[in-house]
Amino acid sequence: MLRLLLSLAACVLVAALGVGALMYAQYDDAPGLGLIAFVLIFGAIGFGVRTVLRARKPV
Repeated sequence: MLRLLLSLAACVLVAALGVGALMYAQYDDAPGLGLIAFVLIFGAIGFGVRTVLRARKPV
C-alpha cells in the first residue's frame, strides 16, 4: 500500500512540474518547452493509471 502511495505521489509531482513548465512556456513563448510539458503531464497520468490498475489486479 505504501508503494502505491509513493508511486502516485511521484506522478502528482511530475504532473505538477509539467503544469509549471507549461505556464512558464506560455509566459516565455517557448513551444518546445510546451511540448515537453505536455509529455510530462500525460506521461504522469498514464503511469498513475497503470499503477492503480496493476495494484487492483488480483494475483
